[in-house]
Amino acid sequence: MTDLNTSDLKRLVLHDLHVSLGGRMVPFAGYDMPVQYPAGVMTEHLHTRSAAGLFDVSHMGQVILRPTGDMAALVAGFEAMMPVDVAGLAEGRQRYGLFTNEQGGILDDLMFANRGDHLFVVVNAACKDADVAHMTAHLSSVAEVEHITDRALLALQGPLAEAALAAWVPGVAEMRFMDVRVFDTSFGPMWVSRSGYTGEDGFEISVPEAGAADLARALLSTEGVMPIGLGARDSLRLEAGLCLYGHDIDTGTTPVEAGLTWAIQKVRRSGGARAGGFPGADRILQELTEGPERLRVGLSPQTRAPMREGTQLFDPDGTPLGEVTSGGFGPSVQAPVAMGYVATSHAAPGTALEGEVRGKRMAVTVTPIPFHPTTYKR
Repeated sequence: MTDLNTSDLKRLVLHDLHVSLGGRMVPFAGYDMPVQYPAGVMTEHLHTRSAAGLFDVSHMGQVILRPTGDMAALVAGFEAMMPVDVAGLAEGRQRYGLFTNEQGGILDDLMFANRGDHLFVVVNAACKDADVAHMTAHLSSVAEVEHITDRALLALQGPLAEAALAAWVPGVAEMRFMDVRVFDTSFGPMWVSRSGYTGEDGFEISVPEAGAADLARALLSTEGVMPIGLGARDSLRLEAGLCLYGHDIDTGTTPVEAGLTWAIQKVRRSGGARAGGFPGADRILQELTEGPERLRVGLSPQTRAPMREGTQLFDPDGTPLGEVTSGGFGPSVQAPVAMGYVATSHAAPGTALEGEVRGKRMAVTVTPIPFHPTTYKR
């Protein structure tokens, strides 16, 4: 959470709706945002897993990259910014991406979609101004970088999300995981991706601000849909083993250390048709071949007390090994869960470690992630 005074915070277009729903507002990434509603974090979390939760993620950055000439030049320029296959992304599809720096560290993680004659990019709230500047600096010769500031972004997540959204936008039922489509609706042109940040099936919906409140109320009036705040969003993504930028990944973390090698397609790796050519390629490609010195792992504390971010991790013989980067209680698994970095020598599932909590060493076991199975519609 930030330390800004309330008067310094930006307000979401749905601010009044959140307040009317009983949302407890807190500072987050420069915005006044709902951390929870009267039902509470535990109930909101479990409801998303069993039914459908509606999240306001309008603080995220939405950007359109529109080619000034050839679309292929834009694609090549964007691909040169990260170790991800952009050229191979089909129209109507979305992919996870990572901006890297010259040291191989992660400037931000993002989602980008091929919408035929342009790319649509969604970046993290705290990084969006820097990301827009970064894209402008690298793409100004091949694209217009348009920061979209007049649209809200909602996420509808959970097993009833498809039925709830299809009641208002029937075509979404045909979409599969990571599809993107544009729909003309009574709420305005709706940009929909079948994706999310919870591990559940669901959608992220960009809608004009003028129609956002009506869309939110329509969805909340649909059977099974409940408003969900930042607290449950965090516990859901942690159970799903998803990284939070600024905590689990940052400029000092490489994609390989972070266990994000699945996001680096073969075509960008050594021996691939378009290998390298991105910032930090030397280190990232070397780590892909030789392995990194440390790895992000799942952690299961063997106590009822959660191990929070910053908890130091040790070998049982007392050797320091790393630290926790995200931790809390997992409502779906009814146990504490955490992620963190440890020396690669101690990263195998089942490895017994110790975490220092309030001056005492507590047992913790390296565990595969996700902690809770994902339910994406493939």
